[in-house]
Amino acid sequence: MVLSPARLRVRDVLRVGGSGLRTRRMRVFLSALGIAIGIAAMTAVAGISTSSRAELDRELDRFGTNLLTVAPGNKLTGGAASLPPEAVPMIARIGPVETVAATGQLSGAKVYRNDRIPAAQTNAISVLAVHLNLPATLGADLADGTWLNAATAKFPAVVLGSETAQRLGIGAAAPDVQVLLGGELFTVVGVLQPVALAPEVDSAALIGWPVAQSLLAFDGHPTTVYSRSVESQVEAVRDVLAATANPANPNEVKVSRPSDVLAAKHATNEAFTGLLLGLGAVALLVGGVGVANTMVISVLERRAEIGLRRSLGATRGQIRTQFLTESLLLSALGGIGGVFLGTAVTTGYAATQGWPAVVPLWATAGGVAATLVIGAIAGLYPAIRASRLPPTEALAAT
Repeated sequence: MVLSPARLRVRDVLRVGGSGLRTRRMRVFLSALGIAIGIAAMTAVAGISTSSRAELDRELDRFGTNLLTVAPGNKLTGGAASLPPEAVPMIARIGPVETVAATGQLSGAKVYRNDRIPAAQTNAISVLAVHLNLPATLGADLADGTWLNAATAKFPAVVLGSETAQRLGIGAAAPDVQVLLGGELFTVVGVLQPVALAPEVDSAALIGWPVAQSLLAFDGHPTTVYSRSVESQVEAVRDVLAATANPANPNEVKVSRPSDVLAAKHATNEAFTGLLLGLGAVALLVGGVGVANTMVISVLERRAEIGLRRSLGATRGQIRTQFLTESLLLSALGGIGGVFLGTAVTTGYAATQGWPAVVPLWATAGGVAATLVIGAIAGLYPAIRASRLPPTEALAAT
């Protein structure tokens, strides 16, 4: 009577496959580390990219995509154009426009911490006359102090952009904190937080429209007009803004959407993400070669074990399954470790940037799946080679 070989249960396969890993812990660790580095790189790149996208979405949700900016362009003769003083009220008459605010640059005015600063050290700070509803239009918040109001806009009071405050060494607003602006002393009443959709405000000193005209000879021509429109009508408003702001010369007006800059920046980041994912894939491939090398050496070192098992009735399929399982377990250890490492890197980096930490499910699940595929490919040849060893030859190796 011919006895058929006993079938191995899943638990037995895992136990036999794991025994080879337990007896070669340092080699297993180094091989799994190669896989882990590749998976960690891919997980971290995907996680950081997704976290950056989540931060962008949060910024756009906060600031909105309905902000349009109007600025003067160039004349046909090549000189700089200007917006008429009536541009703001004319834009406000457009039906879907919800709010309009403007800034006017005072090109001749310079800002200094005090009168003892050399004239050349201007710190590249611009002076802007502003409308009172500018923060509401831009979604700007104050870091300290208060914003200009109908009273302070008529007097020498100034609100500093975030970068301006840093350059002047001013940390907070106070009645005794003053700066020299256009040769006049202005009291600092507020400091703004960074304005993502209008970075030009960050490096400016902001004063009221009336005091700019009365004290600094401002001509009243706006240099930038910001408008918020009904979300569904943004494109329609964009089409008529130039002609509305300057009916006589609409070709001398530039209209843009600041949120497009953020979207373009994100598209650039995605291009770099693709490059980094490619590098992670290369690292994963190197880890797979390490697994294959470990399994080949394992077969060579364990020829006696293979011969003994074959002599006791183990089939070629069982030997093949044993070594393939060992390769899959080795890769899985590296893959799971890599996912945890990549998640930790993403969480740490997002925390330093103030972003929400987001690791996509496809990155973690795909990482583990990729390691299993790599493990199966890397372990297939050693497993087949082990199963083909004749028992007598394998036992003779001892």
